[in-house]
Amino acid sequence: MTVSQLGPMKRSLKTAQPKRRWWRRWTKRAAVAMILHQTEHDGVEVMMIKRAEKEGDPWSGHMAFPGGRMDPEDEHGLATAKRETFEEVGVMLDECSTCIGRLSDITGRAHKRRRPMVVTPYVFEVEKRPPTRINHEVAEIVWVPLSFLSDHGNRERMTWQRKKISLNLPCYFYQGRRIWGLSLLMLDELIALAKASEK
Repeated sequence: MTVSQLGPMKRSLKTAQPKRRWWRRWTKRAAVAMILHQTEHDGVEVMMIKRAEKEGDPWSGHMAFPGGRMDPEDEHGLATAKRETFEEVGVMLDECSTCIGRLSDITGRAHKRRRPMVVTPYVFEVEKRPPTRINHEVAEIVWVPLSFLSDHGNRERMTWQRKKISLNLPCYFYQGRRIWGLSLLMLDELIALAKASEK
């Protein structure tokens, strides 16, 4: 089953019960925006960014979603996702989108910190692809069909290694770009919700 319609997914997001880390108030937090668009021919697509290559950055060149760490001025995670999206890709979400839900908190690691960081994904709908303007943190914007990501025949394996730790992890290669890690965890939850809504 592939993901072709945004309507059932929106209904599924409304009734979903995403997991919230109870201890997130006491650690570093971040938020990202998963921006969805219903196309005429390819079903639902999601905006992803390829991070700019930067020496010493553990996420250099990775595929991700617009977003970043919460600032003290941010009222909540949703505000963080909106602010970071405007800073990174020039999209003012309040003007061109509707927030249709959120997904479960994911635990990552803040850059150069030992303490965990909680990342919250927020899901937005746009009627058409918004004009964009990338900043120095972003190399490019890629719209990826969820139908490609929902087909496990496209899923591959990769080896991730850091120091003495070596892990065999799932990934996708879309037009030569590797999608894996936290971004893939978020996509898997979104696609699971979408498939459940279409049964």
